Amino acid sequence: MATETSAQEGAYQARIPIHPRSVKGRFRNLKWGILILAYGVYFLLPWLRWDRTTGPSQAIQFDIPGRQFYLFDLTVFAQDIFWLAGLLIIAAWLLFFVTGIAGRVFCGYFCFQTLWTDVYILIERLVQGERPKRLRLSKGPWNAEKVTKYGITHLLWLAVAFLTGLTFTMYWTDAPTLVQQFFTGQAPYPAYFTTGFLTLTTYIMAGHAREQVCTYMCPYARFQSAMFNMDTLIVSYDPNRGEREKGRHKVAKGLKTPEERREQGYGDCIDCGYCVQVCPVGIDIRNGLQYQCISCALCIDACDNIMDQMGYPRGLVRYTSERELEGGKTHFLKPKNIGYAVAILVAAGVLIYSIVTRAPLEFFAAQVRQPLSVTLSDGRVQNRYNLKVSNKTTEPIDYRIRVKGLEGASMDLGGYETITVEPERSSRVQAKVRVEPDHLTGEQTSFRFVMDPVDDAYAPLEARATFHAPD
Repeated sequence: MATETSAQEGAYQARIPIHPRSVKGRFRNLKWGILILAYGVYFLLPWLRWDRTTGPSQAIQFDIPGRQFYLFDLTVFAQDIFWLAGLLIIAAWLLFFVTGIAGRVFCGYFCFQTLWTDVYILIERLVQGERPKRLRLSKGPWNAEKVTKYGITHLLWLAVAFLTGLTFTMYWTDAPTLVQQFFTGQAPYPAYFTTGFLTLTTYIMAGHAREQVCTYMCPYARFQSAMFNMDTLIVSYDPNRGEREKGRHKVAKGLKTPEERREQGYGDCIDCGYCVQVCPVGIDIRNGLQYQCISCALCIDACDNIMDQMGYPRGLVRYTSERELEGGKTHFLKPKNIGYAVAILVAAGVLIYSIVTRAPLEFFAAQVRQPLSVTLSDGRVQNRYNLKVSNKTTEPIDYRIRVKGLEGASMDLGGYETITVEPERSSRVQAKVRVEPDHLTGEQTSFRFVMDPVDDAYAPLEARATFHAPD
């Protein structure tokens, strides 16, 4: 029993808290630039106003009750949902394309988990100090200093998480109105639930789980190897230069210049551990390619800083490929990468063409199937149809409906002669089509409903339908 318990306990490793050290360099600056841009877009976009003839005055708003998404001058209706499928396909292929060329750069620079974790680590460092101070504070006893600094850190984390959740909710309704209602207790329940849920998950994922999300929860870390090849750029340590014959060695007398180290068989790596200390997932890049690596390149900045201080050439840790490490030349124009690029361009072209050429009006006809056909008291045969007209313009449209291709047919629209469809809305009407039995040539007869807009600015639309004779 004791052996079984020990085996079960050994199957899982307790999380070792990671306290990344700060670093300066070109990749860190690039990450800050992307983070500022991403935060600026995410937090400020709901407040951007946009003038429309109809609809909300918010630049981007997802109106679920109205079944419409407003994206600047583009209004996406429920029937345009295939655009979302196309966008997701393009995003997936783009991810595969980028991964095949540059590895997990999406994880290191653009992933929400990485961006929010970076901000949380920044808050932690500003309140608690640099890595040595955070380590001492973590290992030290609970005293006034520790309680105060931990309390301020978690309060700021919760504030960022709350702003994250509230901002996300703003995308689904008018932002200024929601903020006023939210803090006066008048907002709808889903707004409070969504904000609370995202506050909690952001606080947990960016503040506590951190690298465990990338290592254990994200499936991308598991299947990325299927997209890697010998020419994929990865963050890698050059063991030939860093180790040489005798391996790594710290700076010592007679082992300071590259020439001295080379003469004695030692590599350029001085075993300072700086690359490990700055890593947000806590790995040692010198151990080779590891699935936990998110290609953030902070270890490159750390190593370059040390190389500059030592007067050694940069590039001991760098973006490279396995083929280049083996002495070859990296080839990006591989059939798989070209195929992804072509697929992305074609899919993007089809999506853009579909958006640009979208019809301002849509007309559909669906037969009421219970029952399919009814014989009236005067002997005529009647079929019923549900007609739907969608107006995707910003002005009301009046139209008339007639039957085409069904000899001797009459139509009853419930007393309406002209029907008006409001801007960016849909109108439904039931049509009763009646035909003398003598005009029916078979069990089924194809015909069309024709929608004639009163305004000549729009062309007539047709919807196919089938008339069923009695059994």
